[in-house]
Amino acid sequence: MTDRSLYVSPAGVRRRGWTDALMRELLGLPDVQGRDPRRYAPRPVRLYLLARVEAVERTPEFAAAATALVEARRSAAVGVLAGRRRAAVLAAIRAEPIEVPRLPAAELERRAVRHRHLLAARAPAGRGGPAPAGSLVRWQVGYLRQALARYETLLDGLYGDTGRREAERLLRRRLYEAIAAAYPALAGECARRIALESA
Repeated sequence: MTDRSLYVSPAGVRRRGWTDALMRELLGLPDVQGRDPRRYAPRPVRLYLLARVEAVERTPEFAAAATALVEARRSAAVGVLAGRRRAAVLAAIRAEPIEVPRLPAAELERRAVRHRHLLAARAPAGRGGPAPAGSLVRWQVGYLRQALARYETLLDGLYGDTGRREAERLLRRRLYEAIAAAYPALAGECARRIALESA
């Protein structure tokens, strides 16, 4: 009969921080293998000599493998948390009602032109001359898009490139769709911008 105090089961080795792969690699086969005769339906018995497990735990190979395991688990946990955060932000963006300011046509034109002039004043000197055809529609969409900039706070907490880009794309699309719904005359320009940003 085997003295159980000198041996540890695979479950006991796992409780010490080992994985099955580490057991196979560093411990190899169990020191005791067989069937437990005390059971009605004999179960396989696999036991490792505790002194051997402790000796392996003191080796540099085990220390390196344990450090790598901790880093892998930490990295996986960070990835899971980032994925949850990304999913929560995307759900918030999808659920958030977008309220576009409703303005009379003349007021929207006046504000859009003023906004465009303010942007042009900040920009380096460029070409002069008359505005190209369709500029007023583009300026109106640009003004309304800027008026909805407060919704960008929905992106707070997203730092990874992939998740942030996807969330930004979804938010811009929702904003342009809301502008198009509020101002049907601007729907073509909104669709053009959605197509450009999706490419």
